Amino acid sequence: MAPLTFGTDGVRGVANTELTPELVLSLGRAAARVLGPGPWLVGRDTRISGPFLGAALAAGLAAEGASVVDVGVLPTPAVAAACVDRDLPGAMISASHNPFPDNGVKLFAPGGRKLSDTVEAEIEVALHALDAPARSGAAVGVLSSDVDGALVAYEARLLAALDGRTLDGMRIVLDCANGSASTVAGDVFRRAGAGVTVLHAAPDGININDGCGSTHPESLQAAVRAAGGHAIGLAFDGDADRVLAVAEDGSLVDGDEMLALTAIDLRDRERLAGNAVVVTVMSNLGFKQAMRAAGIDVVETKVGDRYVLEALAEGGYALGGEQSGHIIHTTLSSTGDGVLTGLLLADLVRRSGRTLRALATTTMRKLPQVLVNVRVASPNRVTDHADVVSAVRAVEARLGSEGRVLLRPSGTEPLVRVMIEAPTAEEAREVADELAGVVTRALG
Repeated sequence: MAPLTFGTDGVRGVANTELTPELVLSLGRAAARVLGPGPWLVGRDTRISGPFLGAALAAGLAAEGASVVDVGVLPTPAVAAACVDRDLPGAMISASHNPFPDNGVKLFAPGGRKLSDTVEAEIEVALHALDAPARSGAAVGVLSSDVDGALVAYEARLLAALDGRTLDGMRIVLDCANGSASTVAGDVFRRAGAGVTVLHAAPDGININDGCGSTHPESLQAAVRAAGGHAIGLAFDGDADRVLAVAEDGSLVDGDEMLALTAIDLRDRERLAGNAVVVTVMSNLGFKQAMRAAGIDVVETKVGDRYVLEALAEGGYALGGEQSGHIIHTTLSSTGDGVLTGLLLADLVRRSGRTLRALATTTMRKLPQVLVNVRVASPNRVTDHADVVSAVRAVEARLGSEGRVLLRPSGTEPLVRVMIEAPTAEEAREVADELAGVVTRALG
């Protein structure tokens, strides 16, 4: 059996090559031993490999005596919401924004929370210690399904977040990435009162994220520009736990901008618990400057929405997220939810009486940001190699308060990610290439 290692968002790999049914079955057994017999809720996105990997996980859970309820094709946050409502553990079979050959398993503890590093380590230990199945007869788990129940409850939860308001009169374009949002988003926005145009909502098992969704928003931008009169466009990723927005002029509005708008709106309505927002180290310096100007504190974590979730829970905060469009409203969801985020953003735009582009432009000024991935043999040495440390200090002194340097090893690949923010795109690119060269020479 191939080794299993949790990344920043569950277990992920090429389906049937790296992520085999045998491995997923064993993961199910280990998860049941650590997190208990459930019952477990298991959902999936639209990938062709989803049904057989979901069946493998269910088989592993059942072999350890856990009952399993199949909730079908749903967004990741819908599975998490069902775990919250029923106080059960769950799993989502998805590789999020990755192309269709990949797949993954995201696990939720009872109550819909993502797993801590400690619990993931316990599951890894349990998996490598598996022996022959000990259960038989009536002691094995029962498999059942509840596709409609989980979907209906999730849509009701989304609409309730509007507190009785509607999106009447708004025209909205939705890009469902041929993924999980295809089952939910169009219906929810129509029920909220919006006039909706839906793109890329015909999944066939292999077209998920293919030239569409939050990783490829170009067709959504073109649709918003071409039609005219649309207030907003929303591009979901494959499992709908993140979203990027498109303003009425076709320009992109990323997670940092959405967080800035939302934080100030919640503060103005006295709903921003702790007067703080939680973000990762990847958030743009312009976001931090905007929050400082608004008198809102910024709490920073490592990259990964589960670290944002941990900080939100520890501080009792209401709002957090990532530049990529993972936005977490702790009073409404236990995880990032792209459909919820898009719904609340549309509501904010409607209440403001202004355009999304005007709101975003006046709320924060993004500094040009350049990210270079450098393939090296020893990425974890990037933080302590003398030549790299010296080069970073020199660049930081040159940029001062008008820029930022971040070097970090990838959690899933032999890469160092070199991120630079500077007053101009040209300077950011120049500095990023310069540091990338230092990293290559030092660690390559």
